[in-house]
Amino acid sequence: MKASQFFISTLKEAPADAEVISHQLMLRAGLIKKQGSGMYTYMPMGLRVLRKVETILREEMERAGAIECRMPVVQDAALWRETGRFDKMGPELLRIKDRHGHDFVIQPTSEEAVTDIGRQEFKSYRQLPCTLYQIQTKFRDERRPRFGLMRAREFIMKDAYSFDRDAAGASRSYQAMRQAYRAAFDRFGLHYRVVAADSGAIGGDLSEEFHVIASTGEDALVYSATSDYAANMEKAESAPPTATRPAPAQEMALTPTPGKATCADVAEFLGLPLQRTLKSLVLATDEKDDEGEVKSTRIWLLLLRGDHDMNEVKVGKLPGLADFRFASEEEIMAHFGAEPGYLGPVGMKKPVTVVADREAAVLADWVCGANKAGYHMTGVNWGRDVPEPDMVADIRNVVAGDPAPDGSGPLAIERGIEIGHIFYLGTKYSAAMNGCYLDENGQPQLFEMGCYGIGVSRLPAAAIEQNHDARGIIWPDAIAPFTLVICPVGMERSDAVQGAALALYDELRAAGIDLILDDRGLRPGVMFADWELIGVPHRITIGERGLAGGVLEYQGRRDAEATRVPTGEMPAFIKARLRA
Repeated sequence: MKASQFFISTLKEAPADAEVISHQLMLRAGLIKKQGSGMYTYMPMGLRVLRKVETILREEMERAGAIECRMPVVQDAALWRETGRFDKMGPELLRIKDRHGHDFVIQPTSEEAVTDIGRQEFKSYRQLPCTLYQIQTKFRDERRPRFGLMRAREFIMKDAYSFDRDAAGASRSYQAMRQAYRAAFDRFGLHYRVVAADSGAIGGDLSEEFHVIASTGEDALVYSATSDYAANMEKAESAPPTATRPAPAQEMALTPTPGKATCADVAEFLGLPLQRTLKSLVLATDEKDDEGEVKSTRIWLLLLRGDHDMNEVKVGKLPGLADFRFASEEEIMAHFGAEPGYLGPVGMKKPVTVVADREAAVLADWVCGANKAGYHMTGVNWGRDVPEPDMVADIRNVVAGDPAPDGSGPLAIERGIEIGHIFYLGTKYSAAMNGCYLDENGQPQLFEMGCYGIGVSRLPAAAIEQNHDARGIIWPDAIAPFTLVICPVGMERSDAVQGAALALYDELRAAGIDLILDDRGLRPGVMFADWELIGVPHRITIGERGLAGGVLEYQGRRDAEATRVPTGEMPAFIKARLRA
């Protein structure tokens, strides 16, 4: 490819609404152009990156035995009603009507569509196992699209779906996809981590996420440096406390804490460790009748150590709390008689269900709100001053330094960007949609299914968040728009430079190297700045002075200085570098 025949459109400055570095650099490098809120045109330079990502994914999917298909972007709402997700999913699911008034959705995912294919096509156990995959456009109507391709409304995803006869077969399909994902991420050339995850809205029993490690990542990843334990913050656990609760050593007392409404402020005011305070969070659950009207409401008080934060996913999995909400001010006043900041389990006006975190349950002589503005209770103890909690559970986010649940040592936390997610679905969708095959005895059996997704259009943005510097993008070789750029200096006025550039270009292209020759006639500084911004990982510079001395210059995108290579040795040098 020659630059004069390609579309290159770089910017010196990023638009003001580009917040994160990947968004800024993708716009400046001419990879994408904004078309509307959360929607982008993939420009030729950016499309080359996407195609390379897709090629790697197709090769690894097919190596794992998956078969490519393509399902509609617009899907019949009737399928989504079979699983209940048409009504259950929030406004992120874009619902539309056709001219006849029939309901459709713009798909954010394709579990319903692929289960419909399975129940129509897989009639016999002899047709199983089978894994279908697609690389297709998706749409999620984000309330606040931001960060460019990191949180766009329209995006491209590779999603695969496995169909198996039983749980053992589904486990094998899951592990095959897990290995395929690892192989793909290794080929992408990115630093990543696989973590245990919650299944969320997709559902299922086993779930893992693939995260590209980046300091700007939205997700906190918890791991042990000395074992294989890793999980996202929603799923992560620490080892349960081993210490027994000490005996009370203080008397409970009503203590003035004027204007001190947070645990941190109270601890500082009283001269106590923050770990001695208990944080009170008030939740509510509603029981509804068949028409959806609230029949009754249950109030819950959750107690955590003052230095810990509630994990909403863990709380939502506790018995009775699946559909919790935060209690209203009126509900809080009715049960506690005080405003948030001064709440606690001592002297409540109405009974509530008390849930204590495991760490809170082993405290003695702790501090909590007194249910009276400007006051806290000190020296509070379980059993003596307040009843034992109704439930003790792990309901908090882990913190760095917590003991790992596998006993391997302290936990550490780093930031990541979720790019891939794999699920073992079991019969969640096949049961809802009557997806069955006939077994050896001619009896109908539900498919055991798995679901496996990778954000194709999100991956380049994550790669940039991980790989960039002050000059621009630094692409890994495998997904760079071009692997190599030849930069002839003064090509338009030097026959020698032009001849050497064209000869080297032809030889390297014949060798199968993905390269571009910059024949635009730009000044060296402008030309180099363009390719450093775009992030091409390898550059050869050809100039009259170097040719006169029998050398060309090679510089890797991360190299501080250029390497002088004899002209005749450059093809072999480049091939060796690319193999490395």
